[in-house]
Amino acid sequence: MSETTHTASIEYGATQELSVKDANKVAIGALIGTALEWYDFFLFSAAAALVFNVQYFTSENATAAALASFATFGVGLAARPIGGIIFGRMGDSIGRRKVLMITIVGIGVVTGLIGLLPTYAAIGIAAPVLLVLLRVLQGLFVGGEWSGAMTIVVENAPLHLRARYAAIPQIGSPIGTIFSSGGFFVMTLILSQQSFDSWGWRIPFLIAFPLLLVAVYIRSKLEESPVFRQLEESGEVDKTPVASTFKHSWKQIIVGMAAALLGVGGFYLVTAFCVYYGVNVLGYESSLMLLGSMVAAFVEIFVLLWGGVLGSKYGASRVILWGGVASAVVTIPAFLMLSSGNPVLVVLAMTLAVAALSLPYAASGTVLTGLFPAKTRYTGVGLAQNTAGMLSGFIPLLATGFVAAAADHWWPAAAMLIFLSLFSAFAGAVAPRLSVKLPGFKH
Repeated sequence: MSETTHTASIEYGATQELSVKDANKVAIGALIGTALEWYDFFLFSAAAALVFNVQYFTSENATAAALASFATFGVGLAARPIGGIIFGRMGDSIGRRKVLMITIVGIGVVTGLIGLLPTYAAIGIAAPVLLVLLRVLQGLFVGGEWSGAMTIVVENAPLHLRARYAAIPQIGSPIGTIFSSGGFFVMTLILSQQSFDSWGWRIPFLIAFPLLLVAVYIRSKLEESPVFRQLEESGEVDKTPVASTFKHSWKQIIVGMAAALLGVGGFYLVTAFCVYYGVNVLGYESSLMLLGSMVAAFVEIFVLLWGGVLGSKYGASRVILWGGVASAVVTIPAFLMLSSGNPVLVVLAMTLAVAALSLPYAASGTVLTGLFPAKTRYTGVGLAQNTAGMLSGFIPLLATGFVAAAADHWWPAAAMLIFLSLFSAFAGAVAPRLSVKLPGFKH
């Protein structure tokens, strides 16, 4: 019996007594944490498009300032694989639950500190330097958060329902988008542009402090993964999970990264870049673009739940495959509507594009956790997801540069989204043959 097969046998045994009641409890606890995670992370996304390019980066060239702002956004994502390695190793060595408490506290504190950071006008070059430093710290903590939340949810769910439960932490993304975009949207409605630029943008960041207290309380009620407990009792905990993952699962890291790329990178393109493009190139009001982000995120919640159901029924890999194809098909119509100048079509464009790429996103947690054996799962999932996140962080930057080089036409951004869609679809096609074999589980 191979080592992977032996670990799979332990995992299969540990999941036989799991109940839907226990799975619900863990999934809700993980969802609260991921909602705060994405609220904090997407605040930076919206602020990069609307605030940071003005308050922290000074340039007579508006495109150059936007590029600097989006580069800062990308730096945080570049730190995520390092965070995935650090916290993944801890999660595979000391347990999923303990690490998730550390990451959620780190994310909340850093986000609140961004809301207190003086601007370039107040402290000069120290302002963008400190902003980049805080963004890097945020990226490190986020690097360990999603992979841990997804791992603990999957390992607490009955095998035949894993895809359904793995979609629940993903809902944290649209919830985070709704509250982060909603926070800025409300500020733009009740404050003048001058007040919003000077202090109003800080309020959504500062709200992270009270939200953190709620998240810590709820997450403290989480139980440790029964799969990890069984590995401990069997003496099967890997003492060098990072080395083992790179040695035995490097193909899975690549496929997992590709499977996750559309759900993360495509989303940043449709939200962060399109908000910038709509406001600065097409001349739309920022409130319209934020409204589009919120409506798209609201619809995404239901698409994610549907994707989880489809994953349980047909296999998560198929959902990624056909969801990627659907995303490629709707890209051109969505960009045509985005550039139409009609507010209704603009909101519809963002909603349609996000809905299509949300199907692969719903299934990505199931596929990624299925690619790695339980003893190195936290590390493997963290490396794959955060590599996708790192690459995704520079997509708004690349899209901005390519579109500027094309005389501000949107076609380079559309081409990027089509490529991401088909790349993830390909990963969905090849993932099952590289996944851990578990009796009764559909990849």
